Amino acid sequence: MNENHEELLAQAFGDYQPQDPTTGDLDLAERNSFRRVSTTIRAEDTTDGYEVEYRKLRLEQVVLVGVWTEGTVAEVEATMAELAALTETAGAEVVEAIYQKRDKPDPGTYIGRGKVQDLKEIVEATGADTVICDGELQPGQLSALERELNTKVIDRTMLILDIFAQHAKSKEGKAQVSLAQLEYLYTHTRGWGGNLSRQAGGRAGSNGGVGLRGPGETKIESDRRRIRTEMARLRKELRGMKTAREVKRSKRQSSTIPQIAIAGYTNAGKSSLINAMTGAGVLVEDALFATLDPTTRRAELADGRQVVFTDTVGFVRHLPTQLVEAFKSTLEEVLAADIMLHVVDGSDPFPIKQIEAVNKVIYDIVKETGEQAPPEIIVINKIDQADPLVLAEIRHVLDHENVVYVSAHTGEGIDELTSRIELFLNSRDSHVRLLVPFTRGDVVSRVHAEGTVRDEEYTNEGTLVDVRLPASIARELSEFVVEEVS
Repeated sequence: MNENHEELLAQAFGDYQPQDPTTGDLDLAERNSFRRVSTTIRAEDTTDGYEVEYRKLRLEQVVLVGVWTEGTVAEVEATMAELAALTETAGAEVVEAIYQKRDKPDPGTYIGRGKVQDLKEIVEATGADTVICDGELQPGQLSALERELNTKVIDRTMLILDIFAQHAKSKEGKAQVSLAQLEYLYTHTRGWGGNLSRQAGGRAGSNGGVGLRGPGETKIESDRRRIRTEMARLRKELRGMKTAREVKRSKRQSSTIPQIAIAGYTNAGKSSLINAMTGAGVLVEDALFATLDPTTRRAELADGRQVVFTDTVGFVRHLPTQLVEAFKSTLEEVLAADIMLHVVDGSDPFPIKQIEAVNKVIYDIVKETGEQAPPEIIVINKIDQADPLVLAEIRHVLDHENVVYVSAHTGEGIDELTSRIELFLNSRDSHVRLLVPFTRGDVVSRVHAEGTVRDEEYTNEGTLVDVRLPASIARELSEFVVEEVS
């Protein structure tokens, strides 16, 4: 039996595996092998609140809680569905989801006393060991809910930080996530009961008498001091990594190869798009925040031009400020690009909300760095799964000249997107005719590698090349220019 027959039989019985798995296939297999951990927080875990606070969150049976302050019912349900998707990405199972209509969250318990009692009954009935609130809660709100529910309570920010901690793979990505977690925990350091309120000092008779008097500091103060020390160490480490990244970036920019950044909402299909356009084989997963470490791939467009695609971390509504700050160096890749592909999930019920969330983050980075955002092409992805009414709304709201509709899964619209990129890059080029002596074959080779050759012919004086080149290269080769074409 030959190899082809063996592969067909294996595929028929569900045992077929690709002969040469891509990097993305290997990453996905490694991630899934650690995805589901059926471990709950037991009573012995709560003996030291400090240990529970800083241990990686272990979520399993989860109840979701939201507060509806504005928008329609469909919008709040879409927000709760996104929270459920985040929870599943973290490796947990949603057993119940509730939300409450309020003008603003309750300052004491987030959802109000009456709703807390209803939530307590749901937790007891379902056996849930974690409650996740759709918002960033104050330490007092978290403590009040934990005390009333007698179970672990986390907010949206803690959930996203946990997902980032699971998915970060590179040394820099792990350091960025650790810094973001510490920045969040510094302002939310607390314990269950009085675990972080013990004091080893103070005035006589105030805290236990003989042997326990003196200046001292509370345990929560010592914890915060250790957090500050660790944050300083991580910032220093990240500064060193930033220098190395800037060196690599300067080398890419000096090569004159166009830089194309792919940005957008999480799970919008950015990695799938870069695979469809380059065949890079990067990690693709139907999960939020599947990509945290930037992926850079070189590709060749249909006209022969070399370009570099950079896949960046996805955005999300209410992205924690700690993450924006920690990943700012990564997001700067977007500002350094020649053009940005803003990928939008066309199958989402509210894609315009996605665009607004991404634009807000980019605006904050531009405002802080003082740099200009690059020109963008809005790429509406997943049109094979999109609702025609939603696509009609997008066409009504967005500028048609700046929007391309594609499906990275089926390949529909990819050629149009590639052509749009080529047209944009050509608009920034100089159109010239060069007469290159036969002794300068290196110039002809460079022109083919870094420009778009429209015509080439051989004359008695040398090689006559009709080419579009980046303006900087055209200036370097000015001695060979015989005509500038308008």
